[in-house]
Amino acid sequence: MSRPHNTVPRILHIHSSFDPGGKELRCVRLINAFGNAAHHAIVSGEPDKRGAAALIRPMVAWAKFPSLKGKPWLWRLNAMGRAMAGYDLVCTYNWGAIDAALAHTLFADVYRLAPLVHHEDGFNEDEAERLKGSRNFYRRIALGRTSALVVPSHRLEQIALETWDQARSKVRRIPNGIDTRAFARKARRDLLPGLVKHRGEFWVGSMAGLRPVKNLTALVRAFAPLPEQWQLVIAGEGPERGAIMAEAERLGIEHRVHLPGFAGEPARLVALFDLFALSSLSEQFPISVVEAMAAGLPVVAPAVGDIAGMVAEPNAPFIVPAGDESALARALEKLAGDLQLRQAIGAANQARARKEFDEAKMIERYKTLYWGLMNRPFA
Repeated sequence: MSRPHNTVPRILHIHSSFDPGGKELRCVRLINAFGNAAHHAIVSGEPDKRGAAALIRPMVAWAKFPSLKGKPWLWRLNAMGRAMAGYDLVCTYNWGAIDAALAHTLFADVYRLAPLVHHEDGFNEDEAERLKGSRNFYRRIALGRTSALVVPSHRLEQIALETWDQARSKVRRIPNGIDTRAFARKARRDLLPGLVKHRGEFWVGSMAGLRPVKNLTALVRAFAPLPEQWQLVIAGEGPERGAIMAEAERLGIEHRVHLPGFAGEPARLVALFDLFALSSLSEQFPISVVEAMAAGLPVVAPAVGDIAGMVAEPNAPFIVPAGDESALARALEKLAGDLQLRQAIGAANQARARKEFDEAKMIERYKTLYWGLMNRPFA
């Protein structure tokens, strides 16, 4: 049940995990931007994965909440519904929190629950090529009482409307945004512990979770033919670290492939890259592409999600068919061999990022949505 309007609103954020990733870092940026206008409580379905919280100013509370894992038994959903009571807004994120959305749909009246906003940012490798019919059906039911469904991409908007049968009035497309000006700064060559960018070196950079859906072994193979002065730097953490390095060793380029871990300050790291690359099997609106554009880099990536529509027009030829490793390699080779082309495309990307994807616009849209649903002025 919502509390009196003269109190600071309480917002509950339900995540399957809260280690740094696209949706988690966006949540952090919004919480920081909202400042003292709301109190925030976070659920991490995996209590040992809370790394993104270190970036929040000030620290937020960890909410007590039933496990997000398990079959959707009525007693379990009832416990979730009870745990949502007392907040002014409930936010759920991705498939990992869909049971909480279902609990809200079933028990909103029983516990007089506040409005719920569900956020969908994309899919894991098990739905990278094709959505599961059972999950589509589950989402249609679970999102029955949702006040808003937020998606970042045109593709997800289409899926929400046509596959999940959500009302047009409920689906909100809010593209991800960043502080674009912060990505125009120069970086020290010794920024990364144990890794220095030497003069005469060039870096193909990527920022992604080291997970199968990111298909990073394909990026290693596409990078392999580049000249010796080129290095591949993939910032991120995840279970595919061993497989990525094993592929580099198989190709004899392990001395040119570097996995420095999670980039806590991407605005500083991306400035060391000479071009940016992704090889994902599935994306929607990857924030790393916006970061690369804001830093003035050309982007090589598969045509998944909204990537082809995100980049500036001169970059379009380097967004290649999904799954085509040869095309990915040719795009990397073409850009690696032409400094002037890299600079021209990078400048066009930077201008587009500043015009279309600055975080001020994103923050304002979320603020309008959240405080509108709470029927409160932002203060």
